[in-house]
Amino acid sequence: MKLIKWLKTWNIMRFLRLLLAIFVIFQGIEINHVGFIFAGGIFALLPLFNIGCGSSSACSLPVSSHKK
Repeated sequence: MKLIKWLKTWNIMRFLRLLLAIFVIFQGIEINHVGFIFAGGIFALLPLFNIGCGSSSACSLPVSSHKK
């Protein structure tokens, strides 16, 4: 039940990021390249922990002070 609750908070972009990371991991295993496997692991952690731009608020939009 907790898994269903957890997955309901996911959006399509998060699923795509996880699928891409899994693809990179499998490609790294296929060509025996540790760098791809490591990068895919890092990329897989991002959607799992819902980490994006970081804590610096680099992706946040500026708050508009104009009132209509």
